[in-house]
Amino acid sequence: MLRRITGFHRDPDEHWVAELECGHGQHVRHNPPWEVRPWVLTEAARNEKVGETLSCGICRAPFASRPPR
Repeated sequence: MLRRITGFHRDPDEHWVAELECGHGQHVRHNPPWEVRPWVLTEAARNEKVGETLSCGICRAPFASRPPR
């Protein structure tokens, strides 16, 4: 399910995580050639992505428990 990005934070391993409107997080790594997201490297570029959508795997999974909104 597509959810809007509301912000970003780093996980304990210093990887960027997009905070989604549903309350879940989605890692957004730049790890070419597998994951090409150069926009995660600068604060300005990340800020431009706020409001755009990413797929939330937890919301998409019919069997997963979901935190309340």
